[in-house]
Amino acid sequence: MKTKGIVTGIVSNLVTVKVDGPVAENEICFIDLGGVKMMAEVIKVNGDSASVQVFESTRGLKGGDKVEFEGRMLEVQLGPGLLSSVYDGLQNNLATMENVFLQRGEYTDPLDRKKTWDFTPIAKVGDTVMAADWLGEVKEGWLPHKIMVPFSFEGEYKVKSVKEAGSYTVDTVIAVLTNDMGEDVNVTMVQKWPVKIAIKGYKEKPRPNKIMETGVRVIDTLNPIAEGGTGFIPGPFGCGKTVLQHAIAKQGDADVIVMAACGERANEVVEIFTEFPELIDPHTGRHLMERTTIICNTSNMPVAAREASVYTAMTICEYYRAMGLKCLLLADSTSRWAQALREMSNRMEELPGADAFPVDLSAIISNFYSRAGMVVLNNGQTGAVTFIGTVSPAGGNLKEPVTESTKKAARCFYALEQNRADQKRYPAVGPLDSYSKYLEYPEIIEYLDKTVEKGWVDKVLLAKNIVRKGKESAEQINILGDDGVPMSYHVNFWKSELVDFVILQQDAFDAIDALCPLERQRFMLDLVLEICAKEYEFEDFEKCREFFKNLINELRQMNYSAYESEQFWSYNENVKSMIA
Repeated sequence: MKTKGIVTGIVSNLVTVKVDGPVAENEICFIDLGGVKMMAEVIKVNGDSASVQVFESTRGLKGGDKVEFEGRMLEVQLGPGLLSSVYDGLQNNLATMENVFLQRGEYTDPLDRKKTWDFTPIAKVGDTVMAADWLGEVKEGWLPHKIMVPFSFEGEYKVKSVKEAGSYTVDTVIAVLTNDMGEDVNVTMVQKWPVKIAIKGYKEKPRPNKIMETGVRVIDTLNPIAEGGTGFIPGPFGCGKTVLQHAIAKQGDADVIVMAACGERANEVVEIFTEFPELIDPHTGRHLMERTTIICNTSNMPVAAREASVYTAMTICEYYRAMGLKCLLLADSTSRWAQALREMSNRMEELPGADAFPVDLSAIISNFYSRAGMVVLNNGQTGAVTFIGTVSPAGGNLKEPVTESTKKAARCFYALEQNRADQKRYPAVGPLDSYSKYLEYPEIIEYLDKTVEKGWVDKVLLAKNIVRKGKESAEQINILGDDGVPMSYHVNFWKSELVDFVILQQDAFDAIDALCPLERQRFMLDLVLEICAKEYEFEDFEKCREFFKNLINELRQMNYSAYESEQFWSYNENVKSMIA
């Protein structure tokens, strides 16, 4: 029998409920407001009183209104049809809602129940299976969507029957399994899973051992992110966080992309809706939206739903990871998610931490980031969830709590700098403040030595050192003037500019320069380091500046030329003759 309760207190969307039975934290309940059922989640229990966060506007709610508890956590439906869809944080399908805005108490079905899918069986009668094992597959676009034993199943099951190849709806029973008690269990194409709990269903979770190519030089060359790794992009407004995320989404080596807009302004989310359907996937030539799911919760949506959106997005990624696919999760921005946590914590009058954020903010962020990673499935195949979030620190302050807490959890740090953005040096990722801890992993070093070049990490560190020396020289030149420093200071500065203009800067709107394969990145870095290794003597700093400007121009033209074209190699010959 379901536990019931009545409303006793209301503070915005935080509601206090007196209950007549047992309830648990994270349990879902529905509040009856004049026949409209509003969903809420229990966030604190104290005796016979429960504090719940409502996912809707609480306008009109009053003391004495009835509440019914469901005995389950907030769940998402997992099955064919997730890709190409746009959901809110509660997995309401925003494409099928009746009005422009979701009405209070309106919850839409996330999956199309009438559409049929061409099913092909994988498991056979008599097979022994367990949670997350593959029973069959359907084609979702061009991707193989595995129909799996539900993640909630415990122990081993025998396959009693499985459907033959054919077209079925998602609610069709495609297999019957028998548990060790001799009970038969029906399995359809749809299963449910609570968003706050990580999906297991795999054999082991090893450390990442290869990098995920993004085609962005400042990431792949200097600060690579591992496949199944974590990273974040902090930076002030207008520095290009969203454009960089779009470039990674479009070019990243991933099978499935999930974009979570958790609290961004509505106009920025509208750009995603209008641009993504038009983007062409450079890897397949098809529309990028065909392998993308968007979770949308703008800043004017309820704060509780904003908090749920990141968990919904991660659960969908974990679902596709269990199919042996490579998933990329992009969250924009986790600062708004943290602000939602702060708002609820303040309303509950909990002890505040730094900047009034919850005391356990660091633990919450670390726990969420830990759900990403590469896994080895029960059948020996691998899947991965790579997570990159953006952080919007107030006033560009990278010492604020959300940035500091995220730094502890994420292994890659891509710091966007206001001065680089002002100088139109995009991507505006600061080469010295940014880092990738994956360059310290022996597995990643071995992978780069095999696939890129022997001693590649040493060359990356050398390039960073050239930039560091150039920055120090630039500071001295600014203080003492052009004539007040030795010529070597000018040479060091222009060598760093060479690395900056040729390697770090990239044109996201140029068809060739936007996507730079790893082989081309290796060639260009080797060429730049060869130039920087030479000793140069100039009569005055004007000639030094003129020489390097001409050199940079030739190398930039190489970046805009196809790697296999005659034009590219003719520019290369020009460079060789200039430095001879």
